[in-house]
Amino acid sequence: MKRELLLLAIGFAMAAQAQEPQAPVFETSAKDEIAANRFLAGSNYLDYDRQLPDKALTPTPKGYEPYYMSHYGRHGSRWLISDGNYSKPIATLKAAKDQGKLTPLGEKTLATIEAIYATADKRLGDLTTVGERQHHGIGKRMVQNFPEIFKAKNLKIDARSTVVNRCILSMIAECEELAAANPTAQIHNDVSESLQYYLNQPWEGVVKEMGKTGDKEVSHYTLKWTHPERLMKELFNDQAYVYSNVNASSLMRQLFHVACNMQSHDTDLELFSLFTDDEVYDLWRLNNVGWYLDYGPSPVSGGKMPFSQTNLLKNIIATADTVTQTQATLRFGHEVCVMPLACLLELDNCGLAVSNLDDLDTYWRNYRIFPMGCNIQLIFYRPKKGKTGDILVKALLNEREAYLPIKTTQWPYYNWQELRQYYLNKLK
Repeated sequence: MKRELLLLAIGFAMAAQAQEPQAPVFETSAKDEIAANRFLAGSNYLDYDRQLPDKALTPTPKGYEPYYMSHYGRHGSRWLISDGNYSKPIATLKAAKDQGKLTPLGEKTLATIEAIYATADKRLGDLTTVGERQHHGIGKRMVQNFPEIFKAKNLKIDARSTVVNRCILSMIAECEELAAANPTAQIHNDVSESLQYYLNQPWEGVVKEMGKTGDKEVSHYTLKWTHPERLMKELFNDQAYVYSNVNASSLMRQLFHVACNMQSHDTDLELFSLFTDDEVYDLWRLNNVGWYLDYGPSPVSGGKMPFSQTNLLKNIIATADTVTQTQATLRFGHEVCVMPLACLLELDNCGLAVSNLDDLDTYWRNYRIFPMGCNIQLIFYRPKKGKTGDILVKALLNEREAYLPIKTTQWPYYNWQELRQYYLNKLK
């Protein structure tokens, strides 16, 4: 397997010099990236604005103009969904405090979680102000990047959301920016259970049948990469008490879970300082493997989960087929749709099959795919009036130009009909 991965890396490096470029190898190790920016370890809790690209988009091909955007985006930052995400570590630490078993750092940690928990009352899963801000920024940059589309007179925008409040509010925030930039825009917002079959493929049915089959591997890496001994000594003053009363590994992961989502709030409170660089990296690696097994193209789980987004990709293709004038289709949902959709589309390295999970983060990193507010934008280009040529498409993953799975001589632009046929063949 190591030989295969080495050959794959060499192939990627050689492709960088070819006329038809392929998805690049990461320039920096995940461990170094996370050490430089711990927020990345948040995986699906990463604040979108902490990963914004610093590279300008490639100019539009000569003789072409953008005329249509097809989009799917996740809601912005939110409170944690489950009460237990907060209450379980609080219960463990509070019981120890009542017995006089917490260190000063342990008491500070308890107070920090309690403070965040107090704000979550009747707000579990709700969009935060950070999440709202993310979508205002995304909408504003859509206009800046593609004024030919979003400033067109009488622009038609079809915006649809799942029935979850945080998704609806994210849609509203984005559309507010588009309306502010173009008072003539005709924006249609829609929220309905009837849209769920492609906006958020229900668990019962195709997703459940594909199943999550990586439990054995997750258990293996949980043991391999969870090392709570040092942290327990920092939080508790009696290790015999810890041994008898605390599930140390579970508590460590619970604290890390809350720490990762603290960036979803406008607050100076934080918990990342509880962990060393190695601990942060290892706990992120565990999450990276878990997401890859559950929703990615992992050979361990049969590589089937990306196809859970078959209905969504079919909708993207069918909707693009009907476009006759400048417009935009915006869809809002969840990371459990964005991530497998990115894998199904084979954006950059998202669709890569990696059997040796110890090497996974060399090729596949979840924070590159699905931060809070993550989105996929497909921008369609047509020849300008009086010109001739094929319809072209460019893909943006979190506003970065992405590689697609067919050949092109003018990256990041691809022939739409060829790409369309590739996906239709794949879905058969």
